Amino acid sequence: MFTQTDYNQLQQIMEESPKKKDLLTKLLTAHKMEISTLSHEIRNPLTLIYSTLQLIEAQHPEVLSYRHWDTLHQDIEYVKLLLEELSSYNNSERLSLSRLNTADFLKALVLSFAASVTETDLEFTSRIDSRLPVIHADSLRLKELLLNLLRNAQDSACSTAKNSPAVSLYAFTKGEHIYITISDNGSGIQPAELDNIFEPFITHKKDGTGLGLPIARRIAHAHGGSLTAASDPYTATTFTLTLPIQ
Repeated sequence: MFTQTDYNQLQQIMEESPKKKDLLTKLLTAHKMEISTLSHEIRNPLTLIYSTLQLIEAQHPEVLSYRHWDTLHQDIEYVKLLLEELSSYNNSERLSLSRLNTADFLKALVLSFAASVTETDLEFTSRIDSRLPVIHADSLRLKELLLNLLRNAQDSACSTAKNSPAVSLYAFTKGEHIYITISDNGSGIQPAELDNIFEPFITHKKDGTGLGLPIARRIAHAHGGSLTAASDPYTATTFTLTLPIQ
């Protein structure tokens, strides 16, 4: 699978001449089709396996008490999740653009996330500039991106924070861009790990697929923006999403 660095290099080559652009565009299209085909071919037999397990459970309820039966279910669920995220990664640059009131969108998002953590020890704060402009964006993709970052921040803060776990989201404009930062007070990310967190299938999270952050960055780039990370080891981590106003 191509990394973001690979895509950036291919983009530079494509700009050299129309012929190179045409050839590499065909290559990238074929690459995406191969991933889609592979995901589809794996998903079909996996669905049959899952249905068979349900049939066995219905006819022989005693299997529910068998050793490793739950582990078998968990492994199948993990493969299903991996296939879903692989498909999302493959299609993350396809946008359905419409006018988006950024302030209203973010306020609804933080209310939803805040409601999901009310029964936890997490302290969640947000500050959204009410003067954020209307932009053209894919609201579903941006919601996917931001919720991914918020959940990652929650996991980090709740599992590794030395003090009370805390997550914050701030949104403001500067120049011709909107900036959205999401920070947590978890244990941070080591410098050696920070260099590759946006590469596919690299994860330091238990049961993670290693596709969440690559998907998030590709969504940001598809909007003409960027997604970066900064971290103080053992202290805090901040992700910054930048979106162009025009």
